[in-house]
Amino acid sequence: LSFSLTFYLLCPFVRVFKKSSPNCKVTVYLGKRDFVDHLDQVDPVGKCWMVNEFTVFVTLTCAFRYGREDLDVLGLSFRKDLYISTFQAFPPIAEERKANSRLQERLLKKLGQQAHPFYFTIPQNLPCSVTLQPGPEDTGKACGVDFEIRAFCAKSIEEKIHKRNSVRLVIRKVQYAPEKPGPQPMVETTRSFLMSDRSLHLEASLDKELYYHGEPISVNVHVTNNSTKTVKRVKISVRQYADICLFSTAQYKCPVAQVEADDQVSSSSTFCKVYTLTPTLDKNREKRGLALDGKLKHEDTNLASSTIVKDVTNKEVLGILVSYRVKVKLVISRGG
Repeated sequence: LSFSLTFYLLCPFVRVFKKSSPNCKVTVYLGKRDFVDHLDQVDPVGKCWMVNEFTVFVTLTCAFRYGREDLDVLGLSFRKDLYISTFQAFPPIAEERKANSRLQERLLKKLGQQAHPFYFTIPQNLPCSVTLQPGPEDTGKACGVDFEIRAFCAKSIEEKIHKRNSVRLVIRKVQYAPEKPGPQPMVETTRSFLMSDRSLHLEASLDKELYYHGEPISVNVHVTNNSTKTVKRVKISVRQYADICLFSTAQYKCPVAQVEADDQVSSSSTFCKVYTLTPTLDKNREKRGLALDGKLKHEDTNLASSTIVKDVTNKEVLGILVSYRVKVKLVISRGG
């Protein structure tokens, strides 16, 4: 099963994010904080800042935090930088100048001569923003993959960065659903029993392959029971699988929606029924380690969207790969 991010309607006004350093030497303006990976390209990061006669550098960092922030002791950090790119933004380097966007032109006109544009390109092979849901007792920054833009004043890149001279903004790299959905998922299996030449046949299918957040999933279950057993219950679950691609690949699974029905299928009979499940974050907020879409401060999020990977040559930079599966289980009489 595949999930996609929820699409938002465009507002009649343009929202601009603004943040200043403690000493007000640098102020960064961003027109948006969600940048879409279209598989063939990623939305460019290009906005403006204001500065007062200082050399300014801008850094884009993609990091994977795999341990709680309060565990960073004795100089050990449970964090791996997957990508770092730094360039001198002011005074601008002539050969790196690019055409300004419409929003940049409007900001330059409003802010005056002290405003200067910057431009970033996010590599396509980087993972999307994913947050692992912390437990009730966890404190500090949550585990997961995040992107951060940092603008700072310094004489050189090697100089120590002071918090009062720098601005940090978290952004998200997201993926939208593909425009062309895939084929309708369907799977079937047959179970034979000891001392019996007759079998139990199960077929499960979905009404479509692609689902959006909050959309119900219809699971069509068809049972042909030619055996001497009796089916007592039908269990259906939607499971999230998160592959952690760091030093070694590890997979974690977590049910996000479950249905258990006391539907019985006696011997030499058939059964057909459609079950509906709706995976939502509201019903899974207590599950620690559940993969969520990247979360911004003071904003809610969703269950992590399925990851669409174009190139898997270097798994260490993939971060967390998320997928979803539907499991159908028949419980028969006398165990099994």
